[in-house]
Amino acid sequence: MTGTILIENGTIIDGTGAEPFAGSVLIRDGKIAAVTKGPAAGGDLGGRAIRRIDAAGQTVMPGLIDAHCHLAFDDAASNAEIFHQRRNALSALVAAYNAKKLLRAGVTGILDPDSTFENMIDLRDAIEAGVAEGPRMSCGAYALITGVGGTAGRLIADRGVTGYYKVVSNPHEIVEEVRRQVKVGADWIKVHVTGIVPRQAHKGEMCVWSLDELKLLCDTAHALDTPVMAHCRGAEATRRAAVAGFDLIFHATAMDDAALQAVIDRKVPIAPALTFQANMVDFGARIGTSAALVAMFEREITDSIPTITAAYRAGVPLLCGSESGFSLVPYGHWHHREMEVFVKYFGLTPVEAIRCATSEGARAIRMEGRTGALAPGMAADVICVRGRVDRDLGLLGDPANIVTVMIDGVEKDLSPLPPRRPIPGWRLTAMGSLLTREVAMAGLPPGEALHVEELH
Repeated sequence: MTGTILIENGTIIDGTGAEPFAGSVLIRDGKIAAVTKGPAAGGDLGGRAIRRIDAAGQTVMPGLIDAHCHLAFDDAASNAEIFHQRRNALSALVAAYNAKKLLRAGVTGILDPDSTFENMIDLRDAIEAGVAEGPRMSCGAYALITGVGGTAGRLIADRGVTGYYKVVSNPHEIVEEVRRQVKVGADWIKVHVTGIVPRQAHKGEMCVWSLDELKLLCDTAHALDTPVMAHCRGAEATRRAAVAGFDLIFHATAMDDAALQAVIDRKVPIAPALTFQANMVDFGARIGTSAALVAMFEREITDSIPTITAAYRAGVPLLCGSESGFSLVPYGHWHHREMEVFVKYFGLTPVEAIRCATSEGARAIRMEGRTGALAPGMAADVICVRGRVDRDLGLLGDPANIVTVMIDGVEKDLSPLPPRRPIPGWRLTAMGSLLTREVAMAGLPPGEALHVEELH
């Protein structure tokens, strides 16, 4: 138990979408006991010893819940690196180190959709047992794909497991694998409803599951009280996922009218997870990304503005996910970024976006109504942030602004992590850009050759 804590003098954002107000938060034994406007929390303190936290000049709010974070990927630069350079135990140990970065970024809960070796189930259990420190976790196991493949083309084997993927090829295998994943401890079942066919890559991701297959998968999981989440890019995949009974859809880009209506009719939550694309659009030129690729990623966002906005306005919950785990979205840096995307592209107010990253995000960790908001009876998953977050969401992007992080009313250590050194064989070696003769000769005076012997 944590005793009694009073956080006072701060600006309260309660995570429900209500406007911020000056007030105090009273925490007792790991739960929110009272949230009060004005200089002091109301309610009888019962004569208990009380610890006071002065939050003057700070925002007091629920911790962020990242609904799409891959802790096992370790800021990988490619799928090939994840598939072929990782080792099971070491991957879990590195993920435990990275989980601490999330705490320092104000993240108190994550959904990890899929992982190499299914080892994020082990990290989740270690965190819950107090063996490791990190945010609350819910997780999937292997992402299920058909024989067509996922998003890595021919890198994925035709059968069995490749990296974080598992191929299922018939109804028997679908049922068998869902039941196995539930048995080993998956909180969710993850399905890549769309995949890339190399010969048809120009079409983008294609729907690679039938509606009957998806219904069978959902029915099997739901019979075991386990929700199902879908990776969907494209209209037909999103429509089928909604009709089949999926509980969460990632991306949901390129919806048509039929897909949008299916999502709205069933109020299937969407986690667009567009932080990766937004980072590419805003910063791709700085890391040498081609203008054509930047334009493609920007279209994925802008083409989805009408449909995702319409879904939100019709009552479809939006969740914030960073897709951290890749080099473009490294851990600890971008967990707030999806809120900025929602404001910039989908017209949400900052307070609405914060609700998507807190109380709505509780759906992702299967704790809806139990965390994600500052309200009596809720788990005291609370952060204090320097400045007014409702006026500048970017404040959450600087760990120096995160001054207090609590989970169940227990303050987390925010001191700097020890530096990390390279791990032999962990990364794919990069030799740089293609060295054509034109590149080699660039900048040399006309007619002057490169004399290799001078390098010896």
